[in-house]
Amino acid sequence: MDILLKPIVTEKLTSQADSLNRFGFVVSKTADKQQIKKAVEAMYGVSVEAVNTMRYGGKSKTRFTKAGVLKGKTNSFKKAIVTLVEGDKIDFYSNI
Repeated sequence: MDILLKPIVTEKLTSQADSLNRFGFVVSKTADKQQIKKAVEAMYGVSVEAVNTMRYGGKSKTRFTKAGVLKGKTNSFKKAIVTLVEGDKIDFYSNI
């Protein structure tokens, strides 16, 4: 099972990475904090101090087009904010 789906690279999390040493990931909905910690440590070779998780529900969306009203829903997902120990860093841009 793939635990880490993708990293979250936003302006807010980039500033938290610089100041608070926190990094964000979209993770599997069934993953718990211990599995997320082990996956981050194995993939990036860093030591994790804390893991905070949050679940987001999908939102209903409506668009008005020439063809009429289109209704849909965005996907639900689980997000993890990982705090690393002092001195460790993750560089998401190294392999671009």
